[in-house]
Amino acid sequence: MSAHEKIVSLEQLPAWREALREAGQRLVATNGCFDLLHAGHVTYLEQAATRGDVLLIGCNGDESVRQLKGPSRPLNSEADRALVLAALESVGAVAVFPEKRAENFLRLAKPDVYAKGGDYTPETLDAGERAAVESGGGEVVIIPFVPGKSTTGLIERMND
Repeated sequence: MSAHEKIVSLEQLPAWREALREAGQRLVATNGCFDLLHAGHVTYLEQAATRGDVLLIGCNGDESVRQLKGPSRPLNSEADRALVLAALESVGAVAVFPEKRAENFLRLAKPDVYAKGGDYTPETLDAGERAAVESGGGEVVIIPFVPGKSTTGLIERMND
C-alpha cells in the first residue's frame, strides 16, 4: 500500500475502524504535530506499533499546530506531515484532525490502545482524550520518552 493510500479522512475513519474490528485486529492510536520528523518520533512510533496490529496516527492540522506551537509553526504543511508519517513502515494509517486536542479523533477511531509519549503521565493526559479512549473500551499506555530528541530542540539548534 502506498503512503497516499494510508491517509484516511475523519469521515472515513469509522468505517476504516470497523473493518479492522471485523478482521480481529487490535488498533493502537497516537497523535501529535510531527512537524519535523526525527529519530525520537520514529523510535516512539515503532514502540507504539508493537502494542497492537495496526498503528493509526492522528496528525494535528496546521491551525491547531499554530495554536499549540506558535505563529511560526508548522514548518511543514499538514498534507506533507501526513504523507511522511504514512510512509513509515510501522504506520498503518494517518488521519489529520483540526482541533488542538485529539478527543474527537479518538472517539471516531475507538482505539484498543492509546499511546502517548513519556513526556505525559496518566495525571497530565488530557481528561477528554482519556474519556474518549476509555468510553470505547480502550486503554492508555505511556511509551518512554527518547531523551534529547525534540522538534523544538532541532529548531533551536538551527537558529543558533
